[in-house]
Parts: sequence; structure tokens; C-alpha cells
Amino acid sequence: MNTAFQQAMAEATRLTRAGDLQAATALIQAALAGSAPPRGTPAPPRGNVIDIPARVIPDAQALANGDAAIQAPATATGASTEPLPGAVHAPPAAAQPTGASLRSRLARFAKGLTRRRADPPEAPVPAQPAVTEPAKPGGDSFVEGSHTEAGLTRHYKLYIPPERHGAGLPLVVMLHGCTQHPDDFAAGTGMNEAAREHGFYVLYPAQAQKANPQRCWNWFKHNHQGRGRGEPALLAGMARAVMARHGIDPQRVYVAGLSAGGAMAAILGGAYPDLFAAVGVHSGLPAGAARDLPSALAAMRGAPAGAAGAPDLAGLPGLKDLHGLADLPGLSRLTDLPGLADLEGGEATVSVDAEATVPGPVPPTIVFHGDQDHTVHPCNGERAITACAEGAATHTERGRSHGGRAYTRRVWRNAAGQVRAEHWNVHGAGHAWSGGRPAGSYTDAAGPDATDAMLQFFRAHRLRRAD
Repeated sequence: MNTAFQQAMAEATRLTRAGDLQAATALIQAALAGSAPPRGTPAPPRGNVIDIPARVIPDAQALANGDAAIQAPATATGASTEPLPGAVHAPPAAAQPTGASLRSRLARFAKGLTRRRADPPEAPVPAQPAVTEPAKPGGDSFVEGSHTEAGLTRHYKLYIPPERHGAGLPLVVMLHGCTQHPDDFAAGTGMNEAAREHGFYVLYPAQAQKANPQRCWNWFKHNHQGRGRGEPALLAGMARAVMARHGIDPQRVYVAGLSAGGAMAAILGGAYPDLFAAVGVHSGLPAGAARDLPSALAAMRGAPAGAAGAPDLAGLPGLKDLHGLADLPGLSRLTDLPGLADLEGGEATVSVDAEATVPGPVPPTIVFHGDQDHTVHPCNGERAITACAEGAATHTERGRSHGGRAYTRRVWRNAAGQVRAEHWNVHGAGHAWSGGRPAGSYTDAAGPDATDAMLQFFRAHRLRRAD
């Protein structure tokens, strides 16, 4: 490696660290072409310096010796949330690069810098106040807010019905599925339109991408499955804050969700039966279906809870020392392996409730599931029902929706004749909100209206008053 090339790489490293990606790219390209480096390249104005997340680039001597891989800065966009479980293999020792291979790698690096320079800088996310939009006088509103609890912070949107409905109204908490967001979920389910007509609030918590790259609720992680910690504590606290601020009727608070949101709704019902009067699970899974990513994938395929997905690594000597491996390329999802969930970086959950459980049965539950769902096996809907009802259904009906889909509806009643559970098996339907609107994602307009059915179920149930 000649001295001039090493000097050019050292200068390119300095320019990159200074934020002058344009000059660094030009210098690398000139060095690769064997021409003289550009002289007098003006420094970009301060406002054009792009502040990007990046790894520290090794110096020119390290590059020449092949001591480190060179890659464009990676982003979380497009990262998979379902890595295949398996053993962690150490990367092979780096071979001494030839001049041609090093130049090829540098060319790819320069191309990455060029592409990064063309991207617009990512604007910082502003801190959200409790409510960012005022309610319309006398009318309905869809406002934004945020809530912090258990060491976590999440944004939300809240639908506020028209004032004509009066005070002391019900609240429905709606948990979106993976890749969705509150506006999308509201549009697809039509829940805001129903709330405008019947008079109730709708709370749409928003999962953060930093907590799950696909914005799934972390129903499959053991530290997000119980009362007083993780996402269940955050969501329950968020609901209570909205209740206090808007004078919600504490006897009429409900939770429903789709897919990962349905699984989290089931968890919330079991963890907070003193808060939620009834639960709706659409295309979801029962509480306790999984404890980590491998068992979650097994449960989604229909395996029973506790089915082995991969060897459990918990208790291995030096386990905590593996935390740093998550920074290596290809191992960013290391903490999804069994036994490593507690090593998850970014967010530390805090216990906010010393009471682990609350005596009482699981709230009444209504389940919707398509029998052609190839994402979450339909047997999970049956299992969600068994958590709150036992034995055979007391009533079964078969029908066909206005959109042409056949369905089977089963109802379970207790000895007093009160409905404890309801299950809708939508024939021919996949992984989508039944009877949903095409304005939202994951909807099936042909199916029976899950929104209407859930609201009818909710209206029949109230939380008992505390003595």
C-alpha cells in the first residue's frame, strides 16, 4: 500500500468524522482512480453538516491491515423482528486484503457515503406535551398526547366524542398490530365513527419503533407480561391518566387489539381485571402463550404454550458479558434469544406496583379470528376463550355477513346466565380486522363487523364497584 494512498485514506477519515461527507467521498473516489486528490474543496456551510449515527471509522493503517470491516452507517429501517433462532457463531478471522479487494470495499463505502449524503437529515422527534391539540368547542376531537410510566414513554391519540353525550362516558383502549399506528388503526376499524355516534372515548396507544422495529407490542417478552412492569404497566397507567383527566366512568373501561395488540389486550385483561371490564382479542393470542421470540413463533404456528422453540441459554456462565455482542453486525437482535431478554438495551422497565396479581377472574372476553389466518393460527383464538370460560358453548349460531362471509358465533354463559365469552370464527378470512374499512391496513371488508360486535359485547359488561 503506497504512502500517498494511506495519506488519502487518513484525510478521508478526518473529513468523515468532521461531517464533510462530500469531500470525503470525492477524496476516496480520486484515490481509487489513482488521480491526484481534489484540492481546495470548500468546507460545506455549517447548516449542511449531516449529523448521522455512525460507527467510528478506523484509521488508514487499520484499513490497510484489514483490522476492521468497512460499511455504510446502518439504520433500523427494514430490520427484521423475526431472526431465526440458533447458536451465535463468532465471525471468522479477517483475511489480509489484497489491493483489489480493499479498493472494492472502499468503493462500496464511498457509494454508501454518496447515498447517505443524498438522504435528507432526520429531524429530531420533538417532545410531546400531554395534549397537543385543543378539543373543538362542543364537537369531537382526535388529540395527541404522551404518557410515561414504568420507565417507559409512549405517545397516543385520543378520540374525544361530542359534548352532547354528556359526562361519565366509557373508554375503549385500542391496541394496533405490527407496522400499524393510531391513525391507521382508527381508519381501518371505524371505531371513532362508532364513538361519535354512541358517545365514548377511544384511546390509541402508539408503540415506539425503538421498542420494537416493526412497532409490535412486546407480548412475547416475559418482562412485558405482568402487572406493574413493562408495557402492561405503561398502558394501564396511560388509561388511568386519561380516565382522571376526562372523567371516564371507571366501571366502563375496555381494551381490544389486533394481532400483537390483541395478545397485549389479553395480557392486560389478566393483569388488570380491576381496571378493564371486558376484553376484545382479534387475531391475537392468549396471555402466557410465549416467553421469548422462539416460543412466540411456535405459538403463532399453533404450538401450545411452553413448546420448545430453542435451547434456553439462561444460567450459562458469563451470560451478562454477552450484552456487548449486540453491537456487532448481524447480532443486533441477540436479546431475542431465550434467556437474553433481560439484556435488552434501550429501555429499562421499572416495577411500579408491588402487587403482582389481583384476585378475580379474567374479564369477559370476545374473540374474532379468521379460519384462514396464516399469520396467527386460529387455535390461539380458542385458547384465548378458555382463559375466561370453561366447557361447551351455551349457544351457537351460523350466519353470513352482508359482505358474503360465513361465520360461526359461539357464546358462553355462567350459571347466572351472564355472558362470559363470545367467539366469532370467520370462515375464509385471513389475518385482518373483520368488517374493517379499506382506509386502514389489515382489514377485511367482507367479514362481519367486529367493531360493532365488540361494542355490543362491551355494553353488556360493567366492572363491579369496589366495596
